[in-house]
Amino acid sequence: MSVVIQNIKRAAADTVAELGRYGVATIHEAQDRTGLMAPYMRPIWTGAHISGTAVTVSVPPCDNWMIHVAIEQCQPGDIMVIAPTSFSDAGYFGDLLGASLKAHGVTGVVLDAGCRDIAVLREAGFPVWSKAISAQGTVKETLGDVNIPIVCAGQIVHPGDVIVADDDGIVVVPRLQADEIAKKSAAVKPAKIRSEPDMTPASWALISIICGRALPKRGLFIKTWNRRLAVFGG
Repeated sequence: MSVVIQNIKRAAADTVAELGRYGVATIHEAQDRTGLMAPYMRPIWTGAHISGTAVTVSVPPCDNWMIHVAIEQCQPGDIMVIAPTSFSDAGYFGDLLGASLKAHGVTGVVLDAGCRDIAVLREAGFPVWSKAISAQGTVKETLGDVNIPIVCAGQIVHPGDVIVADDDGIVVVPRLQADEIAKKSAAVKPAKIRSEPDMTPASWALISIICGRALPKRGLFIKTWNRRLAVFGG
């Protein structure tokens, strides 16, 4: 039996906005390097950076009927996350669906299949991350599910989870952990800034000293080349 779950619980809007301040890499590090979707998921145009709450759609292969159904479950600030029940790289999503979702205030789409009408979507400024770009059409014959847990590009996504996507990829933050991860992300960012000083000669020297002390402890020794090393292999 196919289902559509209404009135899902979503992560708080201020938490979603806070997570949206950080890049995918920062959030991934903050939650112990978990939640990252497969690297084959790429934006159809570069430069987009979005955050939002997941509306999940489970679709049959080569059939986008349930995407149309799911539109009515979307609220402003949502991100639609779509996964076929088996492999498909057909073009499930295009300009008409993009225009409809944009009118509903949806932030973007994450699609573990194909997308088409790329030029129109780019011109409209509607961001999509997909596995493939494909003009292959789909049908509207078979039911699926809306707002159930799904696996998209290797990650479990529950309705209402936070999705953050940028040029580096897509990360899933579980709804119940979103506040904690937002705080951890805030701590990671200053640490990264402090660890990336202006690369002056003095900075490089400091890094060299630190590495020089740490590497031998790990078993790496640097030797000066001479004929004896060349003959006897070090």
